[in-house]
Amino acid sequence: MAETTGKKKLSKKALNRSFWNWAYGNLTCFSQEHMQTFGYLCAMLPLVEELYDKPEDQKNALMTYSAFFNTEPQVGTMVVGITAGLEEARANGEAVTDEAINGIRAGLMGPLAGLGDSLVVGTLIPILLGIALGLSTDGSPLGAIFYIVVWNALMFLGMRLAYNQGYELGGKAVEALVGPKATALRDSIVMVGTMVIGAVAATWVSITVSADLVLPGGTVFQDTLDGIFPKLLPCLFTLLCWWLMTKKKLTPVVTMLILVVIAFVGVLIGVFNPGLSY
Repeated sequence: MAETTGKKKLSKKALNRSFWNWAYGNLTCFSQEHMQTFGYLCAMLPLVEELYDKPEDQKNALMTYSAFFNTEPQVGTMVVGITAGLEEARANGEAVTDEAINGIRAGLMGPLAGLGDSLVVGTLIPILLGIALGLSTDGSPLGAIFYIVVWNALMFLGMRLAYNQGYELGGKAVEALVGPKATALRDSIVMVGTMVIGAVAATWVSITVSADLVLPGGTVFQDTLDGIFPKLLPCLFTLLCWWLMTKKKLTPVVTMLILVVIAFVGVLIGVFNPGLSY
């Protein structure tokens, strides 16, 4: 580790190891409960080992990154770079807390996931595959070779740029994180993430009661709900999941099992109609 006047500075070797751990290990031990958490831990391990000499300090630092994390791997590399810079600042005695780091991570992973899914998954990959399929006419291996080479080259260059820019931003962001505007900055990032989650819940989550559920007077219950508050049930179920995982500290797997039980009971009593035919 390079040091200047006692100040800890991450070496290029540690940063390179961190980058490669994330680039090819971001889906390490991927599961519905943890998503990219273990890949993130792998990326932070070389940095923590270089910044802290005592095993106990290394353990405490890594615990910060054991929280749930999931984003688009390529664009989301910037988050890993940012936390590398923040961890370096914390090791040098800056007032960077676990809450500040995880607030940044949680606030950025959603918006960057949306951006990455649109640009990389929804645009870049289909374009490259379209070109590759055209080159694969009559069974030519050129298409596969083109895709493998071009995709890995673009992935490396893009992720490397995102990591480096994130690392530089992480160091420069310390003043903002510990200064008088710290709370406003963290709250604004979390707010953006919350807006993204709200938009996703309203767009992708679809929960309706059975059309056979009719109120006295012949009014369909779902129509009444929509008249009072459109998308009320998706909103309530999203808040229920948030409450179970944040307030009751339940894991995502247990939360999903609870939703399965609610759906099963709802179908049995006629509240939900799965649309199955016999």
